[in-house]
Amino acid sequence: MQAIEIDKVQPLIDAFAGKDVYVHLETTNGAYASHFNENAYNVGAFIRNAHVRYQHGKIVGTGGSFRVGLKLDLGWVYAEGVTDFEMDDQNRLLMAGHDVEGRLMVALEISETPFSHESEDA
Repeated sequence: MQAIEIDKVQPLIDAFAGKDVYVHLETTNGAYASHFNENAYNVGAFIRNAHVRYQHGKIVGTGGSFRVGLKLDLGWVYAEGVTDFEMDDQNRLLMAGHDVEGRLMVALEISETPFSHESEDA
C-alpha cells in the first residue's frame, strides 16, 4: 500500500461510480485497546460483500488521514481515518487506515466481484 494522495485516489473511486460493486467496510480497535488497558472499550464494525451502486464518491482530508464517502440512492457508506491505498491485481480498490504502530483501524474496499469469504481464505 502507499500513502493516499487525493489526486490519485479520487479517479479510482470515480471509476466504480454507477456500477454494481461489492464493498468491504471494517473498523476496529480490536484487542489492541483492552490488551494495553483493561478498562478500554473495544469497538468494531464489519460488513463484507455489501452489493451497492453508488452515485458518486468523494475523498477529503489533509495530511495524515482522509475520509471517504460513497453516496447511495438511500444513504451513504462512509469511512474515516483512511491513510493508505492500492489497486490490487484483481482491480479492487483497497483503502485502509493504520495507527502509528501499523495496526489496522479502518478498511474500505471496493470491487466489481465479490470478496472471498473467510472460510475460503483458510
